[in-house]
Amino acid sequence: MRVSVWIRTLSLCLGIVVGLSAWGLVATGCEPDASNAEQTASPTVPPPKATTPPGNESSTANLYDQVNPSVVRITTTTVTRGRFRPQQSQGTGSGVIMDKDGDILTNYHVIAGAQQLDVTLFDGSSAGAQVVGTDPGDDLAVIKADFSGFDLSVANLGDSDQIRIGDTVIAIGNPFGLDGTVTEGIVSGVNRTIPQQQNSPLRDLLQTDAAINPGNSGGPLVNFSGEVIGINTALENPTGSNTFVGVGYTVPINTAKEFLPQMLEGKTVVHALLGTYGQTLTPGLAKNLGLSQTSGVYVLQVDPGTPAAAAGVVGSGPSNSEVAATSPGGDVIIGVDDNQVTSSDEMDDYIDAKQPGDTVSLHVVRGGEEITISATLAEWPNSS
Repeated sequence: MRVSVWIRTLSLCLGIVVGLSAWGLVATGCEPDASNAEQTASPTVPPPKATTPPGNESSTANLYDQVNPSVVRITTTTVTRGRFRPQQSQGTGSGVIMDKDGDILTNYHVIAGAQQLDVTLFDGSSAGAQVVGTDPGDDLAVIKADFSGFDLSVANLGDSDQIRIGDTVIAIGNPFGLDGTVTEGIVSGVNRTIPQQQNSPLRDLLQTDAAINPGNSGGPLVNFSGEVIGINTALENPTGSNTFVGVGYTVPINTAKEFLPQMLEGKTVVHALLGTYGQTLTPGLAKNLGLSQTSGVYVLQVDPGTPAAAAGVVGSGPSNSEVAATSPGGDVIIGVDDNQVTSSDEMDDYIDAKQPGDTVSLHVVRGGEEITISATLAEWPNSS
């Protein structure tokens, strides 16, 4: 049995993890509430103290009871050609029930390449499932399970734009095949970006310290109003041990909401590609590079064969960004169409909102002069 999650190294190389065998376990426990502890007359034996604020365990438990029925286990079966006979392997992930019809939101990497999908509800009921639609660029997918006659529990979707750093959250899923596991933590950061292999980067991610491990992929991150605010997708793995170190990543639910209609219609969501890799230009960086322009996106590299390359956008150097970032000569993009650009995130957001085939006007400062370049956007390779 393999379990699905994305493990990321410090070098930002993200991959789909299969056949994991890291099974480290940590035992935890709860002290009794001090308000219910029996008092003793001996001054040398103090009464036991609560390790968590009174009532916190209860609220977490109630929240779990509310949300867990809408979380499922997804078992994937993949058959590959072996030397003498076909080889069959299984993986597990998690998912969230979207409607009474059995549509389930999960990660794309959980179901990618699987020949068979099986979904198990919190009560042990199971049914086969089929892929409905996918969004590989955001690592999202919708599958449909046949639970005819079941009164399915549908998840409540929140507004991830309202999340604040420090908000308390829980993660529910099936790490290492342990069904219905809940962990608690906080939102540690927002607007994180991590690369995907052979696809567009995952952007605007939430960061959490609620423990997520292999098998949590596709499961929900939930606020204390019982609303799903994200789909757990990846974790940092600086040691290579495939275990959680306190940094996990979640696709915001608002990203899923944007593309759910297309996925529910059976479509594969595609994302627009420009083909530049840039860095937000600051006054300090501009001074180091000898540039008079002090804001915009400094182009570090242009990928060959991309719309940016065809349009003649100039990067500062080789693909090694540490070298390119200190090399002069790259274009500074200060606007796209009628929109001013002051950061790489702003430009990426604008391009991502476009469709392959759209033409954009890039306002560029090159050699101290402003020029306009037209580029026709392409589709990210391997995004379907």
